[in-house]
Formats: sequence, C-alpha cells, structure tokens
Amino acid sequence: MPVRRADSPEEWLAVCYTDQPIITQLDDGDGNGRGYVSSSASMPTTVAMMLDALHLDAGMRVLEIGTGTGYNAALLASRTGAENVTSVEVDPAVAEAAAAALKATGWPVRVVTADGTGGHSLGAPYDRVLATAAVQRVPYAWVRQTVPGGRIVAPWGTVFHNGALLRLRVGEDGTASGHFGGNVAFMWVRDQRPPHGVVREHVRPEHDYVETTTELHPYHALSVFDASFAIGLRVPEMTSVVVYDNDDPHGGAYTAYLMDTFAGSWASWRVGTGARSYGVRQHGARRLFDELATAYAWWEAAGKPPHTRFGLTVRPDGQTVWLDHPEHPIGSPSDVTGSARRTAATHG
Repeated sequence: MPVRRADSPEEWLAVCYTDQPIITQLDDGDGNGRGYVSSSASMPTTVAMMLDALHLDAGMRVLEIGTGTGYNAALLASRTGAENVTSVEVDPAVAEAAAAALKATGWPVRVVTADGTGGHSLGAPYDRVLATAAVQRVPYAWVRQTVPGGRIVAPWGTVFHNGALLRLRVGEDGTASGHFGGNVAFMWVRDQRPPHGVVREHVRPEHDYVETTTELHPYHALSVFDASFAIGLRVPEMTSVVVYDNDDPHGGAYTAYLMDTFAGSWASWRVGTGARSYGVRQHGARRLFDELATAYAWWEAAGKPPHTRFGLTVRPDGQTVWLDHPEHPIGSPSDVTGSARRTAATHG
C-alpha cells in the first residue's frame, strides 16, 4: 500500500529512514497499472557503499546519472559543493520534483532532464561519474566526459543477473577499466531495459519441447551470487523466473523458467519435493538450459571465481569483460551462444 506524507507523516518518516529501497514511481508514471517499478530511493547502506567507491574530495566536479528523489545528489553536494554537481534525470516529472526538493533544502544542484546515457557534455569534464541506474553496456559518453584518472561508478548487470557494482578508472588513452565489487540491484536505464519475463506470455501450452533430466539444482545456478553473475556473462539475453507450486515458497516444489523473449525460446527446470534429479524441457531455436549448464561448468572449471575477480574495459568501439586482467577476456557472448547452439544441435 502506498504511504503518503499528508496522510500519515509519522509512518512516512519511518519508511524514509528504514534501510530498505523505497519505490517512488511505477510504470514510468503513466498509470497503466502493470505495476513495474520505474523509480526508487536506494537503501542507505547501498548509497553509502557507492559514495565510498567514488573517493570524493571537496571541489570535485561530479555527474550523477539518475536524480530520483534528489537525496543522493544532496549527499554529493554536501561533499563537493552544490555548484559542482550535475544530475541528469530522464523522467520530466521526477526531475522537476527533485529539483524543487533540492532547492528547498538548500542544495541547488543543476538538474538536467535528458537521457543520462549521453551524459551532459555542457558540464564536462567531470572528475567523477556516478550512475544510480543499471547498465548492461557502459555508455562511452561517460568515459569521454571524465578526466584521465577520474572514476566512474555504476551498477552493471546482464539480463540474467542484475547486478554488481562496477568501479572504473579512466585512462590517458581514452579507455576506462576496472573490477566489479559489491552486490547491488538497480532499475535499468530506460534504453537498456530487458523485456519483462512473464511466464504465461512466453511459455504456451501449444509449444513443443525436448525433455531431459539434470542433477544440477537450480539453487546453484540461480541463487549463488558469483555463479549467477558468471552465467550472465556467458549466456546473453536470458532471464529467469521461479514459480512456486500454489504460490508457496516453503512448499519445496517449484519450476524455474529460463526465457529469451526475443528469440521465443524457453526452458523449464522442475524441482519436486525430495527429488535428486530434475526434469528439463526446452523449446525454441536456443537450448537455454544447455547454455546455462555449459556456462556453469565453465565457472566451476575456472575454480568458481568470485565476481570481484571479473572486470570490464570500455573503449570507443565497445566493452570487454575479463577475468583477473584485461589480457584475459572471457569471450564474447555471441561466440558462447554459437558454441552452445552447435552443441545442442549435435546432441539434439
């Protein structure tokens, strides 16, 4: 149920100070009723972790991507000075409300209504860039608008795994590189949103499928943070949804679905009470479970590296994910997908 300050000021204040994320907008504010979260205030411990990762000093020029309520922009301004903070918000109503709140509370930072993936060149160059919306692809505009030696901090994820905190340092050569470190999940920047994986819309009774079994329990691939992160790097455009029998998460029986809503492919992964092997069904051109199992086996063979051993390099022509060092790229998702498809075709 929504909490409104005018209706219940004490409850509203208590919610504001809880260490939980707070939903502040649904459905991009258009009232369509689907109930998808489109703006929020992050939990304070996550805010603190991200600010700490920036290594801010007084007087630094900061670009924030995603103004939201304006709270984070005020914290940035308290450290560097309001005149040094530019915050970009894609939603006009959200931007207007944040700008008014910031001005009223004495932190009149510059709030720009625009697509934050383009940065804000008029205020460049910046010493720091902080994104409060997740990306799958780091916009090169952020690198271009940051001084050499500057830092970029952003939530980063894949369709399968959202996400981890990415900490980049901009080099003299116009590239940016750094490691992942920190468990964070944010809403996506709007032009990089993956499709919503609603099972009933994509898994149809009339679909044909191939059926196999596996001893790999969904927990190990879906719920172990580092495994899920690694799988997301290797298997592109795949999302997962868990559906519990009778909507009871404590009942012990459920089905995990894997879906590529663009390709029209899906896999179901059935877990029964007390079972030691699990039925798998796969439909469509992609054999999504096979791809996942291959990626999980790769992660195991690599010694189950934590997500902090992975990193990313951003160049003008794209980005590369690597393990331990930029000289050790893990391979492009298209290469992995092609290999998995060939394997599925060979054994199908």
